[in-house]
Amino acid sequence: MSTVKLFLLSFIVYFSSFSQRDLSSFDLNGEELIYKNVLDEYLSFDFSKIWFTEKDRSVIGIIGEKHQRIKVKILSVKKDKIDSKKYHVKGKSKVKNTVCDFTGEIVLSNIKEYKEMHYGVDDYFKDKGITSQGILIATYIFKENKAQKHSGFFKGKLYSKFLKSKNFVEYDAIELDKDGYVNNAFVGTWKSYKTQKEKLCNWGDYRVLFANEDFDIGAAEFSPSKKYLKNGWLNYSKAWFYNDEKARVEEKKKWWR
Repeated sequence: MSTVKLFLLSFIVYFSSFSQRDLSSFDLNGEELIYKNVLDEYLSFDFSKIWFTEKDRSVIGIIGEKHQRIKVKILSVKKDKIDSKKYHVKGKSKVKNTVCDFTGEIVLSNIKEYKEMHYGVDDYFKDKGITSQGILIATYIFKENKAQKHSGFFKGKLYSKFLKSKNFVEYDAIELDKDGYVNNAFVGTWKSYKTQKEKLCNWGDYRVLFANEDFDIGAAEFSPSKKYLKNGWLNYSKAWFYNDEKARVEEKKKWWR
């Protein structure tokens, strides 16, 4: 076998295993997915609302090896009028005191449904008209405004849990009360325009994937360990775990306006 063929085979195997590792880490709560990609069956639906359902506090984000806190706020999502796999996104990011506007795209690539649906505690949602549940997989690229300081672009893969009910799809929060629940997991990088330096940058609703093992010490909910408080997590900790009213007011500020 030629060197080129060996390289291509190794790349395909690596990429496949990497994608599977991403998906297996996305808190499936023991649910098994159907292998088939059923994306085409969902292209008539509009997924735009599922990406800005949760409150600002619920979005947990890290950037860099030291897990500096990053806040990401998606402000609008619109489905493309021609390409039904594409969604146009506008939002803002904040690291320390630097706020940047960004625009970009989410492009759907795969949808996998659960073999068996989950209906919550005591099957509360069993008679609520849910016809299917699954995980949406997409790629994203969000470009910050080059005219703003310390700007760059975000790029990676997105994993979102959804459910279909009648003729629409919506955010799947049925398992929200379970320990370790996570949704809308953005897994990727941020790259500086100026320095071309690339950093790990992940965020998600309620938890963040692929963080250092000692970062999140919470059981029922996210809780940053003391080691990382100096990297932007001190005020968060004071507000939500020590009932510091001043810190809570700061956390509730609408920094994206």
